[in-house]
Amino acid sequence: MTSEKRVVVIGGGLAGLRLANRLGPAAAVTVLGEETHVPYNRVLLAEVLAGRYAPEVTALPAPGPVLRRGVRAVRVDRAEQAVHCDDGTVAPYDTLVMATGSNAVLPPLRGLFEPDGRELPDGVHAFRTMDDCMALSAAVRPGVRAVVIGGGLLGVSAARALAARGAVVVLAQQGERLMERQLDADASALLATHLSELGVEIHTECRVRGVTTTASAPPAAPARRSGGGAPGNAAAPGQRRVTGVELADGYRLEADVVVLACGVRPRTGLARAAGLEIRKGVLVDDELRTSDPRIHAIGDCAEHAGQVYGLAGAALEQADALAAVLTGGSAPYTGTRALTRLTLGGAGDGSLDLAAFGETTPLPGDDVVRLADATRRTYRKVVVRGDRLVGGVLLGELSTVGALARTWEGGEAPHDLFHLLTDDGGH
Repeated sequence: MTSEKRVVVIGGGLAGLRLANRLGPAAAVTVLGEETHVPYNRVLLAEVLAGRYAPEVTALPAPGPVLRRGVRAVRVDRAEQAVHCDDGTVAPYDTLVMATGSNAVLPPLRGLFEPDGRELPDGVHAFRTMDDCMALSAAVRPGVRAVVIGGGLLGVSAARALAARGAVVVLAQQGERLMERQLDADASALLATHLSELGVEIHTECRVRGVTTTASAPPAAPARRSGGGAPGNAAAPGQRRVTGVELADGYRLEADVVVLACGVRPRTGLARAAGLEIRKGVLVDDELRTSDPRIHAIGDCAEHAGQVYGLAGAALEQADALAAVLTGGSAPYTGTRALTRLTLGGAGDGSLDLAAFGETTPLPGDDVVRLADATRRTYRKVVVRGDRLVGGVLLGELSTVGALARTWEGGEAPHDLFHLLTDDGGH
């Protein structure tokens, strides 16, 4: 690829910016970023909400003039090989990269939307973008009643962050346990205990049916005031404000704030409108090409070999692989072996670290090794299939996670599994 080749990247998140940085002077790159914020690491939003990080700490390396912030792509003209933007500009391309990410899933809850509207009630928040994070931060203060809907990685992170801000938090999880995609039953129980000690009230196997709202009163005649102003979380006149959450069993939870942490969905609207092949995400091959060879897709919007990862690690690996392809490399992308890590803060040194990788639920015939220490609140489990390490979960002590992950990623036979699981296994 020469510098005359025009590469347009739709999406200014982790994947899009990583690709632009990797290509460097090898191409004339333009990145269209819909958000007006300085590019940020979405993985750190929970730390911002918890008050541990200032927003500027999440900033990604400055991409320079290749990034056009606050510009939304509205149409891809494949015949013309150009992207039309909402500001009226047109970006021609030789190679187009879809890095459009994903959107928060808004569940079909009764009362969430008005019959002909798509506006969330005041006090109801998704938790996906910096704007979501800032809106939540403004709404939360000590004593605020918050309900988090969803007990996956995002919901657990949000619940911990809100509790750290002094909110009275209830976490409603439809499944049997927290983080059921990553953790087994024992690890999930330890996680639930830790969150409970942080003050989070947890309800599993709990289906939310709807939200209740109230309309703010119409404007009253002006009155003299001695000072102050309207409460910071008050709804505008005529706007709906959330008051609670209804559960399927008829129970109602009072709520000032509701967080929707029900997962994400690949953002494929542009690609679909352009006629690209879509299943769960934008279909790509081992060179991350879509059904149009001039268009590639990476990150949360891409589906490779039936898998949509939705993880930062996969987005970065795909960006690196595509950069190699576009600069003449030939190594195919064969998928990402994802490792999930999370730190849940507590008072003093009462934080909890957890990591999960691969297949944490054994199949018949698999060997399982567990080490648990109730006093230290540590838990380690690995799953071995034949002579290969296929997955593991660690809570409370992660000194060995590096050695275990390397063995898993390399498809190696663990020669001394007990040694790998003990504290000195990573050294």
